[in-house]
Amino acid sequence: MGLKTNLDITFYQKTNMATTADIRNGLCIEFNDDIFQIIEFQHAQVGRGAAHVRTKIRSMTTGRVLEYTFASGHKINEVRIERRKFQFLYADEMGYNFMNNDTFDQVSIDEKLITSPKLLKEGMEVDILFHAEKETPLTLEMPQYVVMQITYTEPGLRGDTATNTLKPATVESGAEVRVPLFVGEGDFIKIDTASGAYMERVKQ
Repeated sequence: MGLKTNLDITFYQKTNMATTADIRNGLCIEFNDDIFQIIEFQHAQVGRGAAHVRTKIRSMTTGRVLEYTFASGHKINEVRIERRKFQFLYADEMGYNFMNNDTFDQVSIDEKLITSPKLLKEGMEVDILFHAEKETPLTLEMPQYVVMQITYTEPGLRGDTATNTLKPATVESGAEVRVPLFVGEGDFIKIDTASGAYMERVKQ
């Protein structure tokens, strides 16, 4: 039996005690003074030994991934998580500032909670995950890809279409991305926000 890998966040009605029988992908739990999301799990039993549940869990605050085995029937504290749409406004010494699209409330997010903060640009829409009872932001989810315009890069050679040789380029958010030689200033490129890597040149 393989590990299940659906990563969807589940919305919960309340924080309550559960057991390993309730473990499912997307479940958020309090564990070791942090909040973790179940990203993989497998119920197992070896011979006549006690049953257990092997899990892979990801910290909602640091992104750290752990593997942990729970004894069958072990009690766990289920946490209600809410996903809310926010729009990026600006960054200052307090952090990265966002506005709720529905209520117009603003929140400041610490840089460590953002996967690729340098790829944020004004007006970009993101998801912020909140601890529903405490009303505290836990993490921010960027779009999988962003499209940005190159504001500076050294010119490549005319007709050079090589893709295995890269050069540095600065995009409109101020981030630096390595791009193929044929990409020039003013071009728009697609960037993977998880790795910060160039994906392709796009037409705008």
